[in-house]
Amino acid sequence: MITITNANLLMQQKRLVDLALKNRLPSMFQGSTWVDAGGLMSYSTDEFAAFRRAAVYVDKILKGAKAADLPVEQMAKFEFVINLKTAKQIGLNITQSVLYRADRVVK
Repeated sequence: MITITNANLLMQQKRLVDLALKNRLPSMFQGSTWVDAGGLMSYSTDEFAAFRRAAVYVDKILKGAKAADLPVEQMAKFEFVINLKTAKQIGLNITQSVLYRADRVVK
């Protein structure tokens, strides 16, 4: 199961994670909060770093900068997060070579 986060799905995060676990579905999500909630894995930008960058933009705008004059930024760092507990629950063996590639492993 692969999902892309939006407000509607985020409100149902626990329900979707539980559904994937119940049906033993490997799951891939956009954002590590899903993995922390029990999802199998995620590959996305660091959500909290994006929020911090957004705050910098808000600060600049509140100090008088024109939004149209600010450069568009693209997040450069992506993180790969794996939940080993979930992998075991659904009967999936994650190889050591994949674990080495992960930025964070939830045990």
